[in-house]
Amino acid sequence: MHPDDQELIDRSVAGDLEAFSELVRRYEKKVFTVAFRFTGNYSDASDLAQEVFIRVYQALPRFRGEASFTTWLYRITANLCRDELRRQKRHKKTSLDEMAANSTGPLPPIEDSLSPEDVLERREFQEMVQACLNELPEEYRLVLVMREIQGLSYAEIAAALDISSGTVKSRLSRARQAFRQKISGRRELFAFRPRLVK
Repeated sequence: MHPDDQELIDRSVAGDLEAFSELVRRYEKKVFTVAFRFTGNYSDASDLAQEVFIRVYQALPRFRGEASFTTWLYRITANLCRDELRRQKRHKKTSLDEMAANSTGPLPPIEDSLSPEDVLERREFQEMVQACLNELPEEYRLVLVMREIQGLSYAEIAAALDISSGTVKSRLSRARQAFRQKISGRRELFAFRPRLVK
């Protein structure tokens, strides 16, 4: 029987590095996905994911279980993503073209049965989606990624971001609307079939 999160946390705090490694294995994909969809950059997302788990390890002795471990983990991830975005704005303006060029590695796998044209079209579509996400304000991007990509509930997002469920719903509604406008504006540019953009 697999140990639950709390048991792994207790063992990690007691110095069991294998227990902490198991926590990392359980959640690294979720953390990386949020970081990647937020930054749009594989390298930045990898660095952020590593930093998240460093912070988690350092803070585990102070984790009191007032929120679930996942909520706490998402809160750390969201805060680091925000910090990274602010740091980038201060130090360097990265163009969307550079972000798209750096984003090809971690995009979801393409089915082997597709023709080369379909593979290219899917890849371009994924890059277009990421470019549109990159253009959203950070708060919109966070709620959209957490809800639509990670599948978190309104309550989980609210707890992770330390905002009310009503604020989550409001931001999500605005985020969806802004995302639809951006992706519709790019549809002709990328010459996609209408079925690909809902």
